[in-house]
Amino acid sequence: MDVLMVLTSHDELGDTGEKTGFWLEEFASPYYVLRDAGVNVTLASPAGGQPPVDPKSANTDAQTDATRRFHGDTTAKQELANTMQLDDVQANQYDAVFYPGGHGPLWDLYQHPGSLELIEYMHAEGKPVAAVCHAPAVLLKAQSPTGQPLVKGLKVTGFSNSEEEAVGLSDVVPYLLESALQDQGGLYSKGDDWAAFVITDGHLITGQNPASSEATAQALVELLKS
Repeated sequence: MDVLMVLTSHDELGDTGEKTGFWLEEFASPYYVLRDAGVNVTLASPAGGQPPVDPKSANTDAQTDATRRFHGDTTAKQELANTMQLDDVQANQYDAVFYPGGHGPLWDLYQHPGSLELIEYMHAEGKPVAAVCHAPAVLLKAQSPTGQPLVKGLKVTGFSNSEEEAVGLSDVVPYLLESALQDQGGLYSKGDDWAAFVITDGHLITGQNPASSEATAQALVELLKS
């Protein structure tokens, strides 16, 4: 099995002057769930090369077993430093695609033409598309083969409005993901703030927050096996 993991290349947190990017746990945990299940993982990003890591996800209190494993894994670090450029991806070479979150995708991946083309192709082919936390933003502009919003009528989750409020960024992000998914016709639901919550609807898998990273990847593995 071959899974493409697509990370953000965006590193500016709105107009705050602070940095953002992908959330380390949301990359590391799915990466190892997939690798440990025997899946071949290829990394890509819009700009290629090293994607930006959200500095806050490197804080001590944000570390998990998966991030600590990553810090000691020279092979994984090298792969991350040399991601493929998204425009060079051949979608038909992969069995599924996984998008880690962090605030970065809210700005670049949600409207990146190559990402939208990839998602629309995978979904139309019946191949799993998985995204966690803020990464379900990549679905907002994607369309179904009939030209409707891809998420219309599908059960989805993602970083909730209450979680965005809790981190104090409701007025910084370009849109609130929960509301935006609903605006596109997605049947949004959520669990408790900061608790793992994952929804699978057909071959679309979405996770609510960082705590959902491992379960989202596990759901993808189960879907691939089935």
